[in-house]
Amino acid sequence: MLGVKELVIIFLIIFLLFGAKQLPKIARALGKAKKEFENPSGDEENEDKPACESDAGEEEKTGGDIL
Repeated sequence: MLGVKELVIIFLIIFLLFGAKQLPKIARALGKAKKEFENPSGDEENEDKPACESDAGEEEKTGGDIL
């Protein structure tokens, strides 16, 4: 595990390499990459629902069976 000194040194090196204006962009990109890595499907809402439940809601909206 990295200690406080090591983290400060790494942060200073990154700060010197990219500058203050680029750090928020880099942090956002890393956050998005982490989120995508944790949930690669990108479908967070329907992950727990079975497929039959999501299809049933569509039939109700269209008015029933299609002839």
